[in-house]
Amino acid sequence: MATATKWVLDPMHSEVQFKVKHLVISTITGSFKTFEGTLTTENDDFSNAEVEFSLDVDSIDTNQPQRDEHLKAGEFFDAATYPKISFKSTSFVKDGDEYKLNGDLTIKDVTKPVTLDVEHGGVAGDFYGNTKAGFEVTGKINRKDFGLVWDGVTEAGSVVLGSDIKLIINVQFAKQA
Repeated sequence: MATATKWVLDPMHSEVQFKVKHLVISTITGSFKTFEGTLTTENDDFSNAEVEFSLDVDSIDTNQPQRDEHLKAGEFFDAATYPKISFKSTSFVKDGDEYKLNGDLTIKDVTKPVTLDVEHGGVAGDFYGNTKAGFEVTGKINRKDFGLVWDGVTEAGSVVLGSDIKLIINVQFAKQA
């Protein structure tokens, strides 16, 4: 039986971003500044790896403090009651040069299955003798599926906030001894 290798997320070389339509005419980009994750694999090609990831809702940053406070409040994420967003994989399948990552995403008290696309950037050593693996994870979720149902409509009838949220996550993991 193969020995499992554990990899731990390196937050200094990782980022979690999201994009959402505003007034249907432009896109707002935000990020989460505090997160953690692990990847456990028995294969050098990472197929069938187990991925766990969580982020602190309080670390949301859309470059606009008033909007960030609204997003942390009860109408959206309710960070006081639900401080973490979490993900746990159910499968990680190699698909040509890329992967399909399936798992359960929990936002607030709602858990739903999601499928994300993963591009493996490769494995390399750093200046300190550590082995690192890089991945870009992308996907799209509907915020309303997770209970984020706040909606605003302008006087002219324009929707203030889109329902689809694009996810762009670049992560680097460090191999554990």
